[in-house]
Amino acid sequence: MYDSPTLLDLVSTKIRLKHYSIRTEEAYKNWIKRFILFHQKQHPRQLKAFHIEQFLSYLATDKNVSASTQNQALSSIVFLYKDVLCMDMPELENISRAKKPKRLPVVLTQDEIKQLLAQLDGTIWLIASLLYGSGMRLLECLRLRVKDIDLKTHQIIVRDGKGQKDRITMLPKSLVKPLAVHLEKVRLLHCQALENGYGTVYLPFALDKKYPNANSEWAWQYVFPAKTASTDPRSDTKQRHHLSEQVIQRAIKNAISAANIYKPASCHSLRHSFATHLLESGYDIRTIQELLGHNDISTTMIYTHVLNKGGKGVISPLDR
Repeated sequence: MYDSPTLLDLVSTKIRLKHYSIRTEEAYKNWIKRFILFHQKQHPRQLKAFHIEQFLSYLATDKNVSASTQNQALSSIVFLYKDVLCMDMPELENISRAKKPKRLPVVLTQDEIKQLLAQLDGTIWLIASLLYGSGMRLLECLRLRVKDIDLKTHQIIVRDGKGQKDRITMLPKSLVKPLAVHLEKVRLLHCQALENGYGTVYLPFALDKKYPNANSEWAWQYVFPAKTASTDPRSDTKQRHHLSEQVIQRAIKNAISAANIYKPASCHSLRHSFATHLLESGYDIRTIQELLGHNDISTTMIYTHVLNKGGKGVISPLDR
């Protein structure tokens, strides 16, 4: 029998040394725990490659998980053996990853975007407008700090995006005034929080030790803060976090339904629509690649398949 908290604490320590996100930490720990429980709490050192394959097969056949979920489970277990237990298992290299199906992105037309935004107001409307107007991912938008937005040059700096990269994207001119009004409300909320003794915010990479007062400065506050403070699971400090993803996802899902849009759209569809509509407007694929933060141009090229031109722009012989 193994000491579960000790092993999971080791996992947490290794993950934090690599500066992985807290979401990755929680996901990896969950999969490692499920892997060990699946094998009746045997210590991972006693298990072999075929035990890993048994677990992955169970996820695919019994639990019917998606390819991406199965691959995340495999990544967690590989991390456990290589980085935490420091075990040399060449067999891990031979375990094939599940092949993800290639799906076309769900794209809304410009009229559908208008109908969707018409169903929203306040902060949710502003976030949805930013997702469509700048091409950011939802979490990138929610993690924005005040210092990352330049209202004068109409630019947004996306910090530590997917792949731990920074990039610059556009701030739509039509959102400058609404965003300025929103930021003033957030500033007043921050001042009130400081008076009540909890106006600090989480800082990455131990910046709070390098700059002791930065976590209470206005520039470091979240643009879209949560209404109430919460306890940081890593530091046990009561701080104000950003808005929850689930709140925004639920609101936009409801707005899609209210707008009578019968597509399986989501928050991410606004990012897909941003790229597709830029292509339709004649902007080159390389520029769009940089705005989206894609590593490979082939990832951006998928939007050429969903341009609003019917079947690849070909005119049907029936229409001739």
